[in-house]
Amino acid sequence: MKRFNIYEEANRCLLCQDAPCTKACPTGDPARALRAIRFDNHKPALRFVADCTDADLEAAERACIHYNPPISIRDIIHAISPDDVDDAHYPDLAIDFCGIRCENPFFLASSAVCTNYEMVARAFDAGWAGVFYKTICLQEIREVSPRFDAVHSNGIHGDFYGFRNMEQLSENPVDMDFDILHRLKQNYPTKVVIASIMGQTEEQWIELAEMAERAGVDAVELNFSCPQMRLSGMGSDVGQSPELVAIYTTYVKRHVHIPVIPKMTPNITNIFQPALAAYLSGADAISAINTIKSVTMAPDAEVSGHRTVSGYSGRAVKPIALRHILEMTKEHVFSNTHFSGIGGIETWRDALEFIQLGCRNVQVCTAVMQYGYRIIDDLILGLRRYMVKRGVTDLADLVGERIPIFTNAGSLDRDSVVFPKIDRERCVGCGRCELSCNDGGHQAIVFDRATRQPRIVGTKCVGCHLCRIVCPAGAIDLAKRIPKKDAR
Repeated sequence: MKRFNIYEEANRCLLCQDAPCTKACPTGDPARALRAIRFDNHKPALRFVADCTDADLEAAERACIHYNPPISIRDIIHAISPDDVDDAHYPDLAIDFCGIRCENPFFLASSAVCTNYEMVARAFDAGWAGVFYKTICLQEIREVSPRFDAVHSNGIHGDFYGFRNMEQLSENPVDMDFDILHRLKQNYPTKVVIASIMGQTEEQWIELAEMAERAGVDAVELNFSCPQMRLSGMGSDVGQSPELVAIYTTYVKRHVHIPVIPKMTPNITNIFQPALAAYLSGADAISAINTIKSVTMAPDAEVSGHRTVSGYSGRAVKPIALRHILEMTKEHVFSNTHFSGIGGIETWRDALEFIQLGCRNVQVCTAVMQYGYRIIDDLILGLRRYMVKRGVTDLADLVGERIPIFTNAGSLDRDSVVFPKIDRERCVGCGRCELSCNDGGHQAIVFDRATRQPRIVGTKCVGCHLCRIVCPAGAIDLAKRIPKKDAR
């Protein structure tokens, strides 16, 4: 019997606003359950439909407005085994960040997701711990249209894996933005309000930082990283120069008493150098990364027939962001420095990876633009449940725990091998493993076309695991690590 993939089916869900499936279900919230599955909380999803009968779930399916066949809600729910984690004693997620208590590690990143009071207030009400407010500057900001583009699979709309933007900084008058920050801190005293600023001269950096402090914010982030500023000497032009990072950080530190958090650019060969300059200049914490300079070619993203290089984000950039975080946190000089991680964070597991590499909070932008502030529910739920499973009661205990497993390429074990093994019950006989191994690997898989079964040829297999990665059924696993026959 072929396995029913709940994630594959739930990922077809349109994640509707005012979901018809839930409106049609009198005893539960199928839409919330599907969203939990989509954001990596499949077992806790059962709590949202605990009282639903099959008739209720079937009614929800009939109400589904998907343009393809309705989501198989009943089959999804029946395929989930009961949760093995007791939710009665979930730990809280409070953590200290450069002397500021945060109720959880989830922040809005400085971007289009936090451009006015109403937006941030709704995010706070939803459960976000804080905001790095959209960057404030003294220059006139005039945006282009359109200014967003996305990279997704052909014919699939809405669910993109890469996102490009040409947006710059806040278009609001400077006094308006600082008034917004002041009101946010007054009305939400337990939330963390951080002003992101960008100057073009020493005087501008000082003026903006002092205005931020007078507004009552908790900290100030120095945007040394925006990749698409129309004026030179701003954004990533600064972040690529350790000298300028040091100068501006020093000036700001001398004139304010709140924590100062330089934001690093990924558009550089070695992020360690500007980060070190920030640290030596007195930075209280470091945030990274901003978007990656990129080009997309979709005609409908052109601006009056022209295009430009601009910032790339979304889940596709997460491995690059993690690499930059690691390049800083692995260095002993930063052992007491706090980090805020940014780049491709969509699920609680994404956030956990940044935390395990040394970040004490994470900032989210693209996923909020795609799915809304509501994803905070599953970010919090998943991380708390993970801590229970691990027996961890203090989130700080997870910070940096995976750094020691990283080493240089020359130190990796090259005398042993892990062979792949095929799970016959899960294999559907598609033959993708043979195709990839033949054309991109070591010709170590034979595919019997009569039985539609693959077989691994041990004398040819080198344990590269291309077959496991391309298998669409998840039918190839890891065997035990063993010494290589030629190991000396």
